[in-house]
Amino acid sequence: MSLALLPLLAFFCYLIATVAVAQRLYHPQGPNLKLVFSAAITGIVLHMLGLSEAMFGSDGQNFSLLNVSSLVCWLITLSFTVTALRTPIALLLPIVFGFAALVQLAVAILPAGAQVQHFEQNTWLLLHVIVAFIAYVMLIMATLYSLQVSYISQRLKQKTPLQTGAVFPPLMQAEQLLFRLLLAGTVLLGLTLLSGAIFTADWFAKHNIHKNMLSLLAFALFSLLLIGHARLGWRGRVANALTISASLLLTLAYFGSRFVREILLQRL
Repeated sequence: MSLALLPLLAFFCYLIATVAVAQRLYHPQGPNLKLVFSAAITGIVLHMLGLSEAMFGSDGQNFSLLNVSSLVCWLITLSFTVTALRTPIALLLPIVFGFAALVQLAVAILPAGAQVQHFEQNTWLLLHVIVAFIAYVMLIMATLYSLQVSYISQRLKQKTPLQTGAVFPPLMQAEQLLFRLLLAGTVLLGLTLLSGAIFTADWFAKHNIHKNMLSLLAFALFSLLLIGHARLGWRGRVANALTISASLLLTLAYFGSRFVREILLQRL
């Protein structure tokens, strides 16, 4: 099957899932979950097949910016879909599936580029990358959960009735999940930064310094939020602002630096 066909099929599946959730988000019976999950799971499988073909070849692993973006998007979409089977997070699903659809459309129409790695020759580097991906996915999930917590809290303050059940979880449950994800993601991010500083020879090199400094700033903000929550009870707007700010820094640290090196500098 063509490399462009699989992402296009995944795009249409994600688009169907997005529309199926969004158009019935405030319906008394909630979204048609059978249609949503059928389309989403089909999209995830097609996404995985296309990603495998694009990333893994006989000459190594192609970790280009587009492929890495698709991989992170797949991990986030898979995580939210599995979570949605047990937890009422339908409010976030249009964002997740909609973004996944856009990424798959980009994969189908844009050139992937080539940044070939050989992780089979460096097991430690592979482990470092896996932990870094898991940390990033957890922290992005926490950021989306913070938006959900903020929305639920605002609706409750306005005394606007909320549809309980399939769409909105209880506020305390949503907050607990948010801070658990923040704690786990921050710990893994700290381990990634520590292991990188100790075992990576070019960690302090000029081409890595911006990425590492932004990652350290993000780690500091996430840590500050967790300490503030534990000791001072920080939540609400403060937690939301710190979570979003730290996630933006972390996204700029990796994807921003890769975009500059692989896209902008290549065209100068």
